[in-house]
Amino acid sequence: MDKPIIIGIAGGTGSGKSTVAKAIYESLPTKNIGILEQDMYYKDQSDLSFEERIKTNYDHPLAFDNELLVKHMQALSELKPIEKPIYNFAKHNRETTTTTIEPKDIIIIEGILILNDPEVRDLMDIKIFVDTDADVRIIRRITRDINERGRTLESVINQYLSTVKPAHEQFIEPSKKYADIIIPEGGYNKVAIDIMVAKVKSIISEKQ
Repeated sequence: MDKPIIIGIAGGTGSGKSTVAKAIYESLPTKNIGILEQDMYYKDQSDLSFEERIKTNYDHPLAFDNELLVKHMQALSELKPIEKPIYNFAKHNRETTTTTIEPKDIIIIEGILILNDPEVRDLMDIKIFVDTDADVRIIRRITRDINERGRTLESVINQYLSTVKPAHEQFIEPSKKYADIIIPEGGYNKVAIDIMVAKVKSIISEKQ
């Protein structure tokens, strides 16, 4: 196998980056494509109590174990398998188990801050930023965190105002300048998604 093509997909919380990543991922056989979610690389916090873990600013770059993410990206580039962490959002901590990811032709890296870190960014071959209106993003986040992560409406709103919005303005929005491609209204922009899917399929064809 040739060195994998690494595609980074960034964007604010609720921007639709996961939808774009999923669309690309599902367009190919699993033997050809793998995915790493930056959310799985939140730092292990086993040394903290649950009450302390709740207070962590999960939208700040320091919340992520980018050292491990870079190590895993490099290993996959060298055609070595990795053990991807599993993060439990209800416990605010990693699980003790992991998921084995084998090297593939295409590796997608998806997360809010993947373009913010130069070491992570420099390992990517294609960098995408999903750009979506703030009102749409907060509504999506409220829906996701209540339905999928067991949060209350009050806690989601408080977190958004105290950490999510400031972090987006300080770290995420400025990282858009590093993108090769900007997709507006991610998740609903079928034309842009179809173009990216076609591009990925052409890469696979060239590798065969």
